Amino acid sequence: MTKMFSSNLLRRICCRSLPSLLGTIVVLWFCSSQVLVAMAAAGTKVGYLPRVIQEQPLPFELETGYIGVGESEDIQLFYYFVKSESNPSDDPIVVWVSGGPGCSSFFAMTQEIGPLIMDLPKNVSVLPTFSLNPYSWTKVASFVYLDLPVGTGFSYAKSAKNYTSDTLEASNHGAEFIRKWLIDYPEYQSNSFYVGGDSYSGTLIPMFAQAISNGNDAMLKPAINFKGYLLGNGVTHFSEHDYTYQFALGYGLISEEFAEKSYDDCIRNPDKKPFFTKCQLDMVQFLMLTFVNNAAYILDTSCLAKNGAEDVISGKAFVPTKRFNGVNANIFNRYLLCRSDLIAAQYVNVESVQEALHVKKGSIDHWEQCRGDLPYNNNVRDSMQYHANLSTKGYRSLIYNGDRDLFIPSLSAEAWTKSLNYSIIDDWRPWFVNNQIVGYTRTFSNNMTYAKIKGSGHLAPSVTPLQCFAMFKRWISYEKL
Repeated sequence: MTKMFSSNLLRRICCRSLPSLLGTIVVLWFCSSQVLVAMAAAGTKVGYLPRVIQEQPLPFELETGYIGVGESEDIQLFYYFVKSESNPSDDPIVVWVSGGPGCSSFFAMTQEIGPLIMDLPKNVSVLPTFSLNPYSWTKVASFVYLDLPVGTGFSYAKSAKNYTSDTLEASNHGAEFIRKWLIDYPEYQSNSFYVGGDSYSGTLIPMFAQAISNGNDAMLKPAINFKGYLLGNGVTHFSEHDYTYQFALGYGLISEEFAEKSYDDCIRNPDKKPFFTKCQLDMVQFLMLTFVNNAAYILDTSCLAKNGAEDVISGKAFVPTKRFNGVNANIFNRYLLCRSDLIAAQYVNVESVQEALHVKKGSIDHWEQCRGDLPYNNNVRDSMQYHANLSTKGYRSLIYNGDRDLFIPSLSAEAWTKSLNYSIIDDWRPWFVNNQIVGYTRTFSNNMTYAKIKGSGHLAPSVTPLQCFAMFKRWISYEKL
């Protein structure tokens, strides 16, 4: 693996360098078969996108491209590179991977933390438009929005359309991607690098970070100036559901009597029958009781609950309210939450959009915001060991959670960050934006900061963009929340 990786790096380095007079013939011979590949791998500027900001040239710098990884660079990973709006030559660079697995980071770029936000459509029959996001994280850092693992978004395998990947392989692909990206963009080799993601990426990102660290320890070139990672409402281990009953009880979604019965049936005296145990029946009842709540944001109604689906389909869920309003700046809307995958696919699958993004024709059949049939083996069920190992190396980390998320309750994140048993150097306290309390935070001696965001959901930056931007800006600048 290391030998193959080094060989691929050498090809890219030699093809991107001016050969000296001595050895010109040798270098040209070695590089000749790779010239077209290297040229194709470098990012291409995107000057404008259809239906974005009244068809005007983009007011931010966007490049897209593919990087080949794996054996013979068979895996082609697609990325969107948005340069920092402040000082891209010095600002940190974050490689962001959306969750799923199988969700394209186009979502993060246009509906969450990127420079664009999807406008609320007037009806479902027209393509969406996009406006500038005043709370884009690219105002203080450059972002590489990466479609990972292979099969996600526009990333594909040349040898097989349904290439099966797994979590370990995806993390290694990500680390290889960054090193090759730095060869294509040598001007950023001294910038600080971070990796980040949310939801399912809570499992992948710590492994991704570990793969980067391992590469640096092995002295792979170019070295990555790696500083740390950040996770939002991330899946860390598959016992998060242990906290859902406590969360649901705390917010009044279930009764105290039902919570006590479930604890008795599932923990104190579990039924050993092979089918339909009391615990399983309790879980069914729990789902029925909480079904009406949107699990990603319990302050809203489920997309499939009574009237919810009808309102979304008919467009009645669209409420033309102001999106940004002081400290409670909120772009959340049920219509977008329930239909954004279909709306985004309607837009991205337009030929002119793919041409503007420089997508290789024929590389994929149909783009999906979140691919449900991704050939992927989720072979890591617990990422705690990676957090523990990264902590020993002193990397920075930001773990944040919206406190209205039933999928990944903030209680779980608070428990596992504390379970690493590092001393607390800044104990539990509120943090503020515009002199208003927006959450609680604590910082540990292993450079890990935990932040709870009040009134936010599973995709916190989409629900509370101002608060999350303030959080990210302070953390990436080494400031206290």
